[in-house]
Amino acid sequence: MENPIKLTEKYERNGWPALKRTDLKPPRGLDLSLLTSLERIRSHMLSSQGDIVYIKDGETLSDVFTMSSNGSWPARVTTVRPLAAFWDDEIPQWSPDGEWLAFGMNGHVHIVPRDGGLPKKITDFTTSAAAPRWMPDSNGLIVTVERDDMDQLLLTDRDGAWPRALTTDTIGDHWDPRPSPDSKFIVYNLRRVDDLNRLDIILLEIATGKQITLYGKPSVRAISPKWSPDGRWISFIAQETQHEELYLIKPDGEGLHQLTKAGEDIFQYEWSPAGDQILAVVNRGGSFELMLIETGSGTTIELRSGVGIHSNPNWAKDGSFITFEFESPTLPPDLYRMELASKKLTQLTFSNPPALQKNKLIVPEQVTYKSYDGLEIPAFLYRPERSNGAAILYPHGGPKDQYGFAWDELAQYFTAKGYTYLAPNYRGSTGYGKDFERANYNDWGVGDTQDCLHGAKYLRTIKDVKPNRIAISGGSYGGYMTINALSRDPEYLFACGVAKYGDSNLVSSWAQCEKRLRIYTEIFLGHPSANLEIYLKGSPITDAKNIQKPVLILHGLLDTVVPPEASEEWVEALRREGKTFEYKTYADEPHGFLRRENLYDVYERMERFFDWYLVPS
Repeated sequence: MENPIKLTEKYERNGWPALKRTDLKPPRGLDLSLLTSLERIRSHMLSSQGDIVYIKDGETLSDVFTMSSNGSWPARVTTVRPLAAFWDDEIPQWSPDGEWLAFGMNGHVHIVPRDGGLPKKITDFTTSAAAPRWMPDSNGLIVTVERDDMDQLLLTDRDGAWPRALTTDTIGDHWDPRPSPDSKFIVYNLRRVDDLNRLDIILLEIATGKQITLYGKPSVRAISPKWSPDGRWISFIAQETQHEELYLIKPDGEGLHQLTKAGEDIFQYEWSPAGDQILAVVNRGGSFELMLIETGSGTTIELRSGVGIHSNPNWAKDGSFITFEFESPTLPPDLYRMELASKKLTQLTFSNPPALQKNKLIVPEQVTYKSYDGLEIPAFLYRPERSNGAAILYPHGGPKDQYGFAWDELAQYFTAKGYTYLAPNYRGSTGYGKDFERANYNDWGVGDTQDCLHGAKYLRTIKDVKPNRIAISGGSYGGYMTINALSRDPEYLFACGVAKYGDSNLVSSWAQCEKRLRIYTEIFLGHPSANLEIYLKGSPITDAKNIQKPVLILHGLLDTVVPPEASEEWVEALRREGKTFEYKTYADEPHGFLRRENLYDVYERMERFFDWYLVPS
């Protein structure tokens, strides 16, 4: 929405600023320039011809590249695709014949032929479009547009022909369309507005527009519908039990059954070309592992386990090999290929600079601690080889998210400097069952804040950590947790805090953020007109007077998730109460910090802040 307040890039402070500690040096073998030089490889797809498309997040662009699955020099497809956060971007889509690519860029769907050429925009018929899905003929394309405040599905083609509306009702948002192998049907997700915790699986006959609900239950989320190669089955992930398991159903609505009973979340999956197996990523306590599932029996076969995050699995057309993305606490994300017969693994991209490879990086320990009500809070603990006596507690964003065995360059950097680093999965985090995931419904800023405060108490039990040298730092919901922990803690467990694009007033932020984030908030808290007390209870803006420790606030002015006005409001309250703070905004940053020059500045300010307030001379 248009900002009601004119905001400009600024730096403000109240109190003496955190200055560079000339007596402290970067850890041996690491510096912020090296950390911010990494280019993230992500969002890949394997074509029927054996080509790979992927996105690389560079210093100023998130461009599309292609390469051979045998390994080759990458070919650049786009040259002006703006930076996009990896957690909020689309995967480019190969046409079934492997001759065309479709992807989103600048708010529209573009296509480009496999053999090269300038990307062509095909959605001029609307103000914006996203999420392209190819029809089996490699000519038709289903795209998602917004109309009447709902996401709807349109059918167009490679020439951008005037579209045909596939969905028009206003019962909810229509997402993730998947055409049947015979092109007669699509199956898609429906997010109903009358139950925001519900996601249905809908079958639509293209010729008639007739729709039937294949799966839909109150307050149950079903996602990722896909057709078996022969069109006999439709698969999907549903959280009907405590965990997200895989289900199968026939297109006529018969034969519904739960295929997996792992008691763990199925994160992603893909059918094998023969349809006899499914390649799945399963979440095991923050380690996302690969396994094969026999579609007839549900029997599982371990394929690749161990510490790390596998994602976006793909099958070769002949079923002989798979490709996937992998990262771990010691390895940044890259693309890999595995031969299924021999289990031979080949790394296809190499984003890890040699200078970084020479460092001894830390694999975090999995620990738990009890919160105020006895709830066990899982957490990841990085122990430095040589402690400086200080510690940082890092609550993740979301809140529907999970800290796991992923690449975290800041954790590695501060641990190398001697900081102990604890990342808790507070109540509301995913991966530990539906009850844990929904434990913060109607309770933002209360129980989850206590989980963070008790994380500080856990850090105090660690021998090398000094009780008065613990900080809290997070982004998005983690920034909100930081603000809550500093303003709602009578024990003052934290010596300072860093709030990146965090919130302090749930009511005003709900009113100013974009539609999808308003609805996201309502999933947890309901509508503010009906649950105003809950929104106010979760808003620490009125508790700024309780702050006793310094806080660093960082925010991008293009943020549509947590509006930059949220930090303006928080800083105004801190200034009014005479609190010590530093405040920096970035004119060209959305939610999160993406541009390398800004990321370097953010990391540098955080380092100065922690060094100044946590490490004595």
